[in-house]
Amino acid sequence: MTTEIYLDSNATSVVLPAAIAAATDAMGQRYGNPSSTHATGLKAKSILDQTRACAVRLLGVGDGRLMFNSGATEGIHTAVLSALVSLRERRAAGEAIGSLLVYGATEHKAVPESLAHWNRLLGLNLTLHKLPVDHDGAHSLPALREVAPQAAMVCTMAANNETGVISDLDGIAAALEGSKALWLVDCVQALGKLKLDLSSTRIDYAPFSGHKLYAPKGVGMLYVRAGAPFTPLITGGGQEGGLRSGTENMAGIAALGAVLSALERGDTFRGTAELCGFRARLADSLRAALPGVVFNNPFDKALPTTLNFAVPGLSSRELMDVFDAAEVRVSAGSACSSSKAAPSYVLDAMGLPLWRSAGAIRMSFGPLADEATIAAACERIARCGAALRASCLIPSERGAAPHDGLLQLGVEGACSWMVLDAASRSCIVIDPLPDHTARIESYVRCQNYQVQAIVSTLPNAGRDMLIEALGRHFNRHADADEYGWPRHAASIVLGNGAGASAIQLGEQVLACVPCGGGDELRAYLLGAPQEGRLPAAAVRFAFSARPALQVLGAVSAGHTLLCPTRDEHNQFCTIAEPLATLAADAQLDSGALDAFLQAHPDACLVDVREPYEFAATVAPAWAGRAALSVPLGRLAEYASAWLHAEQTPLVFFCRSGNRSLKAAQCLRRLGHRQAYSLNGGLALAGAAPAPLPLPLAA
Repeated sequence: MTTEIYLDSNATSVVLPAAIAAATDAMGQRYGNPSSTHATGLKAKSILDQTRACAVRLLGVGDGRLMFNSGATEGIHTAVLSALVSLRERRAAGEAIGSLLVYGATEHKAVPESLAHWNRLLGLNLTLHKLPVDHDGAHSLPALREVAPQAAMVCTMAANNETGVISDLDGIAAALEGSKALWLVDCVQALGKLKLDLSSTRIDYAPFSGHKLYAPKGVGMLYVRAGAPFTPLITGGGQEGGLRSGTENMAGIAALGAVLSALERGDTFRGTAELCGFRARLADSLRAALPGVVFNNPFDKALPTTLNFAVPGLSSRELMDVFDAAEVRVSAGSACSSSKAAPSYVLDAMGLPLWRSAGAIRMSFGPLADEATIAAACERIARCGAALRASCLIPSERGAAPHDGLLQLGVEGACSWMVLDAASRSCIVIDPLPDHTARIESYVRCQNYQVQAIVSTLPNAGRDMLIEALGRHFNRHADADEYGWPRHAASIVLGNGAGASAIQLGEQVLACVPCGGGDELRAYLLGAPQEGRLPAAAVRFAFSARPALQVLGAVSAGHTLLCPTRDEHNQFCTIAEPLATLAADAQLDSGALDAFLQAHPDACLVDVREPYEFAATVAPAWAGRAALSVPLGRLAEYASAWLHAEQTPLVFFCRSGNRSLKAAQCLRRLGHRQAYSLNGGLALAGAAPAPLPLPLAA
C-alpha cells in the first residue's frame, strides 16, 4: 500500500480508474483501426466519434474544428505552423501582416520555442516580442494594446502552469479589437477547472493535453476556430479529416473520452468552492509549519488547485527534499524545468525577489482531490516543518539536540568545517565561506553553541561577516592573529617533538601547524591529547587548503583523514595515499538488496540524506532494519570511526543514488572494502529502512 501523497497535478495527474478501464477496453475489445469499414473498425470509430462529440459540447467548439493529437506541444506547433504559413502567404500576396510575434512572459516554454523555430524555418524573420505581466502574473493589457497594431500573432494562456493565475481572456480580446493578429490560447491548465465556450470568443487556436486531467500521457486535442488558417503538421493517411494524419491513439482517446464524459456528467469532480477550501487548508498548514512562508500567487486570481510558495532561508532543493522524504510529491516551479538549478522565469517576470523565484515550490492538486488526501497532506506538512526545525533550518522555540563531532558545509568545490562539542556547547569554525555565513549562524544559534574561534588556513581570509552575524555566540579574541588564531592559546607537543599552540574543545584539541614557505599556509590537527602531547596516532583529522604532506606526515598518522578546504571532486576527505576506487560490484540494485542483507546480517544501512529528510521519512522498513543517519556533511566524522573499527558492510542509500555513490566511493578510497551504494536510491527501491528514532523540536 502506497503512502505517497501526490500534489504535483499541474505536471501530470494520476489516471482516472474509468479512463484506465476505457483504455483497456479499447485495446482488448475494440482494438480495430477506426479507418477500417468492417465491424471491428466501426466499433473503434464509435469511440472516436463519441469522444469528439463530448469534447465539442464541453468546449463549445461550434463550427470550429477539433482534432486529436499527442498533446499540447504538438498542438502548439500545429497552431504556430498554421498561423505562420498563412502569414507568409499573405505577405507574399502583398498584404501587411504585422511584424511582431507576441507571447506572454509567463507562457510555457513550448510557445516561444515553437514561434522561434517556425519563424526561422519559414524565413519570416518576424520579431519575437515578450508581453510583460504585472506583479500578480496577469498580462499587461496596456502593453498589449500598444503592440496590437503591429502584432501578427499573439500567444497567451488561459491559466499559468506554475502559479495557476487565470488570464483575463475578455480583456485580452478587447485589447486585440481591430487587430488582424491570430490568437493562440494555451488551455492546458483550464480543462476541467474553467468554463470554456470557445466558439463565442475570437480565439483561433486552443491546445489541450489529456494527462493534465486524469487521462494518460500522449493524447490531446487542438481546437481551430472556423475560418482560421490551418496547415497540417503531419500528413499521410488523412486521418482526423486530413487535419492530423497517423492512426489515432485509440487507447488514449478512449481514456480521454471517459474523463470528458465524467466532466460533462458533473458527478465525479469537485466544484470550485470545495477546491478553494482544500487550498485554504493546505495554505494554513504551510503557514503553521514553515514560519515566514510567502505565497507567490494571488489566491483570488488563480486556480483553486494551485499554490506557489517560498520560505525565507530555504532553497527549493531543501524544500523539495524534505517533502519528498515525507512522500509528498511537489515540484520546484514547472516540471519541464525543475531539474535546472535556476530561478523560475515565471516568477522573475512577475518581478518577485530572487529568493522567492529561486526558492519557489509549486503544490498542485486536481479536481478529484478528496478530504482524506488533504488531511493526510496537512499532517505530512506539519511533519516536514518539525524535521526542518530539528535540523536548525527554520526557527524553533526550543533548541535542537546538540551535535558532536565534525560537520562539513558545502561539497561543490569549497568547504567550511565546524568542530562541535555537545558537552560544552562550544565549537570551532575552520575556513568559513561567505555563502555559509547564514547557515553557520543559524546552526550555532539553534543549538546554542559558543564559537571558541574562527580560524583560517590562509591569512586575512575574511571572517568579519560571520563574527558580526554570530554576535554574543562568538568569543571575541582581541589578540588574534591574521588567521583568527588566539595568540595566547595553550601549548602542546606534537608527535615529532615540536611545540604548537592548541585550543581545547571538550576532550579534544585543535592544534595549529605552520606549513608552506614563509608561513603563508596553516594546517590544523584535531585529536585527543595524551598527557600534554598530541602523538601522530591520536590525530584523527588534518585541515589544510593544500595539504603539505611532507609537513603533516611528521605529525599525523597514516589513518589521519585529510579534510580539504577545496573539494572540487567531491572527495569529502582523503588520506595520504588513496587505496582504491569504487569496484564494479559495489552498487546494489533494489532486487539484490534483500539477498545482500540476508547474506550479511551485520550490514549497516546508512542514510546519507540530510537530517531533515531522514526525520521526515515515513516509508516502511527493509526487512525490519533500522538505518543510521549520516548526511554527507558528517561523512568524515563517521568514516574515521568506521576505519578504526572492525569493518562491517556499509550500504549507503539516498533518494536517487547519487549521494550514496559518492559516500561509497569515499569509503572505498579510504580503504573500507565493504562499502556499497544502493543504485537508484529510494526512488527505485520502493521501500526505505525505518529511521532510528529522532526527536523533533516543537
